[in-house]
Amino acid sequence: MQTQTDKEMGKVFATLTIINRADQIRAEDGTILPEQIRSIILKNVLVDTGATTLCLPKDAIAKLGLKLLKEVDVATAMGIGKARIFQDAKISMFEREGTFECLELPGGGDALLGVIPLESLGLEIDLQKQILKPLPISPTETYLTIL
Repeated sequence: MQTQTDKEMGKVFATLTIINRADQIRAEDGTILPEQIRSIILKNVLVDTGATTLCLPKDAIAKLGLKLLKEVDVATAMGIGKARIFQDAKISMFEREGTFECLELPGGGDALLGVIPLESLGLEIDLQKQILKPLPISPTETYLTIL
């Protein structure tokens, strides 16, 4: 008989809305029309605690029109390699928003949601239920601390 600890834990996936924050700022100041703000909805984004940040495939970055920030060395399953970091990817989920850098996935691949956006947005993985859930943020209980 298998116990809960013997079972292989499943993967957790999320649906993300990602907006080009720079476009949003331009729309706010009237430089572009609100309907010109580039955004995408990505389904089945793997929530990956082994990834540091938001990781997007090249085509998603192109659709969003994100601006290149820098090139960095990254550790992958294949060893150390180069990757590009883009800026102004605004994630929206669970009525929470945050703007993050994103790493372009070498060779494409599926999008990953890493630990920095998870922590910043106050999201927690429940592996037993295979869901992502928001941590509390209310006048009586909150995940935000300044100790």
